[in-house]
Amino acid sequence: MIGLTFMVAAVAYLDRSNIAIAAPLLKEELGLSNVELGVVFSAFSLGYAATQPVAGRLADRFGAYRIIALGVVVWSVLTAVTASIPAGFGFAFLALLGVRFALGVSEAVIFPASNRMVANWMPPSERGLANGLIFAGVGVGAGIAPPLITTIMLTHDWRAAFWATAAIGLVALVLWLLMARETPAAHPWASAAERDYIKSVIPDSSSASTGTARWTMIIGNRTVQLLIFSYFCFGYAAYIFFTWFFTYLSTVRGLDLKSSGIYGTLPFIAMAVASPAGGWIADRLTVSRGGRVGRCGVASAGMVLAAVFIAAATQVEDVRVVAGVLALGSGALYLAQSAFWTLSADIGRRSAGAVSGVMNMGSQIGGAGVAMLTPLLADTLGWSVSFLFTAGVCLAGGVAWLWIDPDASLAPGTAN
Repeated sequence: MIGLTFMVAAVAYLDRSNIAIAAPLLKEELGLSNVELGVVFSAFSLGYAATQPVAGRLADRFGAYRIIALGVVVWSVLTAVTASIPAGFGFAFLALLGVRFALGVSEAVIFPASNRMVANWMPPSERGLANGLIFAGVGVGAGIAPPLITTIMLTHDWRAAFWATAAIGLVALVLWLLMARETPAAHPWASAAERDYIKSVIPDSSSASTGTARWTMIIGNRTVQLLIFSYFCFGYAAYIFFTWFFTYLSTVRGLDLKSSGIYGTLPFIAMAVASPAGGWIADRLTVSRGGRVGRCGVASAGMVLAAVFIAAATQVEDVRVVAGVLALGSGALYLAQSAFWTLSADIGRRSAGAVSGVMNMGSQIGGAGVAMLTPLLADTLGWSVSFLFTAGVCLAGGVAWLWIDPDASLAPGTAN
C-alpha cells in the first residue's frame, strides 16, 4: 500500500512539474511573460490550497481509495487538455490559468487521502518512515520530470511531453484500481495475522465511538495552527524548486537545455533520499527520546539547515556548484517532511484527512506566494534577493517547531 501511494505521489508531481520544465518553450509559443507565467504557476497552488480541507474531509468520509482514483482520472485529463491549447490563441493565458487552477483542485486530494490511508494501515511508531517513503515519490516524480520532459521536447515538442505524462497517469490509475484497498480488512493480500496486528495498534481506525472532529476544533487547536504556519514556510521554500529552479538554471545561470535537464534533477534526488531517511530517523528518535526530539527536533533542524544552504547558494558563482548546494538545501528541507504528516495523522486520528488537508492548505498558499513573488523580487531586486527571502521564510518555519506539541490531540466530536 505504501508502494502504491508512493507511485501516485510520483505521478502527481510529474504532472505538476512538467510545466516548469517546459516553461521556456511554452511561454514563447503561447506569448506569456515571466510574471504571467508566475501567475499560472500560482493558479495551480491556489486551486490546490483552496480545496485541501474539503479534499481531506472527502477522504475521511468516502475513503481514500475512491478519492485518489477520482483525482488521478481528472488530473490526467487536464494534463492532456493543457497540451491542446493552440499556439496563437488570443485567450491562451486565461485558458492556461483555468486549466492549472482545475489541475490544482484535482490533485488536492492526493496527500490528505494518502494520510488517511497511512492512518488506516500504519502503526503510529512506523508512520514517520511510511510518510517519508510516500513523499520520496515527490522527489522521484519531480526528479524524473527534467530528463524526461527535456528529452521529449528535444525530439518532439513540449506538447508531446504533456501527452506522455497524461498517459503515465492513466497507467498509474489502472494499477491503483487493481491493487489498492481502503483498509487491511478489505485487502485480499493481507493475512489474518497482519489484520489482527494492525487492528490492535490502531483501535480508533474502526471504532464507531470515535467521531470526526468539528472544523472549529481543528482550526482552533494551537498545535494545528503552528503546523499550518510552519508548513506554509515549508511550502514557500519547496515550491521554488518546483516552479523557478529550472528556469533559474537555464535562463538566469545560462545552462543549456540538456545540461539543465541533468542538473535540474539534483534537488529532487535529494528529496527522494532525505524524505524516507528523515522519517526513519524521526521514528527511531521518537521511540528512544520521545516526540519532542524525534518529531519536532528533526523537523526544526532540517528546515533551519535548509535555510542555510539556500542562502549559501546565492554566494556561489559556478552554476553546477549552485545546483549542488541547492540540492543539499532541498534534501535538508525534506528531512522535515514526514514529521508534518505523522503529527497530523496522530492528532487527527479519524479526522486525519481533514487535519492534514488544513495543514497542507498552508503549504500550498506558501507555494502560490513563492511562484508569484519570486519573479517580482528578481525583476526589482535580483535573483539573489529572491533566494535569500526564501531562506528567511524557511528559517521561520524551522523555529516554529520549537513550540509545536508532539503529544497534542483532538477531542472527538461530530463533523461540522
